[in-house]
Amino acid sequence: MSDEEKIEEFENNEENSDFDYRNEESDYDDNSDEGELKELEDLPKDSEDSEKDSDEEEDSDDKEESDKKESDEEKDEKEKPFWRDILEMVLYFAAVFLLAFLIVTFVGQRTVVEGSSMSPTLSDGDNLIVDKITYRFSDPKRFDVVVFPYQHAKRTYYIKRIIGLPGEEVLIDTEGNIYINGQILEEDYGAEVILNQGRADIPIKLGDDEYFVLGDNRNNSSDSRDFMVGNIKRKDLIGRAFVRIYPFKDFCIIKHGEE
Repeated sequence: MSDEEKIEEFENNEENSDFDYRNEESDYDDNSDEGELKELEDLPKDSEDSEKDSDEEEDSDDKEESDKKESDEEKDEKEKPFWRDILEMVLYFAAVFLLAFLIVTFVGQRTVVEGSSMSPTLSDGDNLIVDKITYRFSDPKRFDVVVFPYQHAKRTYYIKRIIGLPGEEVLIDTEGNIYINGQILEEDYGAEVILNQGRADIPIKLGDDEYFVLGDNRNNSSDSRDFMVGNIKRKDLIGRAFVRIYPFKDFCIIKHGEE
């Protein structure tokens, strides 16, 4: 083989070697790029999985915490002393009793009319609510329908209409006319003409805290004409009739004189 042929063959081998080297290098680079891309593509997925796992762990922790709290509450409830239940019950009934007492004492109370002394305004068996507040802030007025205790019997109350006010002079003549300070009182609450003057057949001077009362059924009423009842002290007035709640068909607000 000549020298020229050897040189040419050597150069060809070199070229082929360079070509193979470049191809291998190129393949390596391509494979390397694909690997990096694949890794980059896998990163977000791994991150999402990690976040998902984290959220699940948090939810699991919250659930465990909630379950633990409920368990603690149930445990406290079971461990609650028996005496505490009794105490709570006692306090509850005490509060109810106190509220009822305050309402009955200072606000109003139910009362039942017995007899016909206030007919036709009120009838036997009528259920009323007595207003106890008004007279704490204002004085009783003429023709108010009031409730007061009967002094000679326990747990007995009368309901009558105010006719005479403190400081006035009351007289009933033989014709059944009512005089206040010498003037005839114009009123139409009486069911009929008064036949019995009682102690009012002579002028009755009322004290500074006294009231003269009559029943609307004038000839069938025990009232201020009777010595057993007499004048009514301001302090003895429990309140005034406010509303009739029974019978239901007769439900109404009781009208008083100067309203």
